[in-house]
Amino acid sequence: MTDIAQEMPWLARAWSAVQSRLAQDRLPHALLVVGERGVGKRAWAQAVAGLLLCETPAKSESGAAVACGHCKQCELMAAGSHPDLRVYTPEKSRMVKVDQIRALSTFAVASPQVGHHKVAIVDRADQLNINAANALLKTLEEPLPDVTLLLLQESGRPVLPTIRSRCQALTIPLPTAEQGGQWLAARVAELDEASRPGAETLAKSLMLAGNAPRLALDYALGDFLPLRDKAFEAFRQFMKGQIPVGEAAKSFKALGLDNSLWLFESWAADLARASVGGAVSDPEAADMLGYLANNNPPWRAHQLLDLVRESRSAAVYNASPELEASQLLIAWRELMPRKRKAS
Repeated sequence: MTDIAQEMPWLARAWSAVQSRLAQDRLPHALLVVGERGVGKRAWAQAVAGLLLCETPAKSESGAAVACGHCKQCELMAAGSHPDLRVYTPEKSRMVKVDQIRALSTFAVASPQVGHHKVAIVDRADQLNINAANALLKTLEEPLPDVTLLLLQESGRPVLPTIRSRCQALTIPLPTAEQGGQWLAARVAELDEASRPGAETLAKSLMLAGNAPRLALDYALGDFLPLRDKAFEAFRQFMKGQIPVGEAAKSFKALGLDNSLWLFESWAADLARASVGGAVSDPEAADMLGYLANNNPPWRAHQLLDLVRESRSAAVYNASPELEASQLLIAWRELMPRKRKAS
C-alpha cells in the first residue's frame, strides 16, 4: 500500500481531491495538473494512475483509497510495464509531436489490455506543437468512460485555452523549505556514503531549485552546481565590463539552453521582486540585483522575463544556446547605469 501524500506532503491537497472525486464517482476524464518544474507532478500522476488501475484499492490511515501495492495491476505498475498506462513526453525537438498524440488517441479508443481502465499521461501539455494540440483536442472532445487523461503543465508555460477549458485543473504547490529539505535528505540518505552530497550542497541545490525538491535532487547529484557557479561568475564579470559577451556566453553554453534560461528567468524574477522592495530568492545574486533594481524602473525586469520567454520559444526550433545567451546578456547589460562623460 502506497500513499504519495505521506512521501510528499505538499501533494496532499491535489491527491485528496482525486481520492474524493473517485469515491464520489465524479472523477473527470481529463485533469490538467499545474506546478513548478521539479515539484513532483510526474510522481503525483504515476500515483493517480496506480490508484485508477489497481484491482483492490486499500484504505489509507485517513480512510481514503490508495493502490494496494500487491495485485497484478500494482505489480505491473511497479515494474514499469503496465500496458494500460501510456506516458507521452517531449522528444528531441523539445515538443510533444502529433504522432505521439495520434498514438494516444488510438490507445484511448482501444479496450484495456489487462485491467478495467486506461490512463494516459502527457508530460508536458505545455510543450504540444500546434498539430499535436489540435489532435489532443479531438480526444478531449470525445471522452470515453474507461480512460483518464492526466495533462501536466509547468507553471507559467501556456496551454491552449481550448484544451484548458475541457479539463479540470489542479494546482500542486511548492513545499515549504522544511518539507523540501526533509524529502531531499531522505532521498540522499538512500545513497551510498561515498556519493552522498553534503548538507551545504543540498541547501544550495534546494535554494537554486526554488524549493522544488525533485529538481534540487537533480542539481545535487549532477554537474549543475559547478556549471552554474561558473556561469554566474561570468555573468558578474560581463556586467562589470571585465569580459566580452562571447566569453561570458560560453559558460552558459556549457550549462545548456534549458538550464541557462531557467537561471536568467529566476534572476529576472528576483529583479522584479527587488524592484518593489521584496526579498530575492538567490542570495548570491542579491547585491547585484539590488544595485540594478535601484537604478531601473520595475518594468525592465518584466521586459527581461519576456525576452526569456521568447528564447524559450526559439529553443523549440533548436536555437543556438550561445546565441540566445548572448542576446540575453546584452539585454541585462543595458540595465547597468551609463557613466557620464566628464565635462
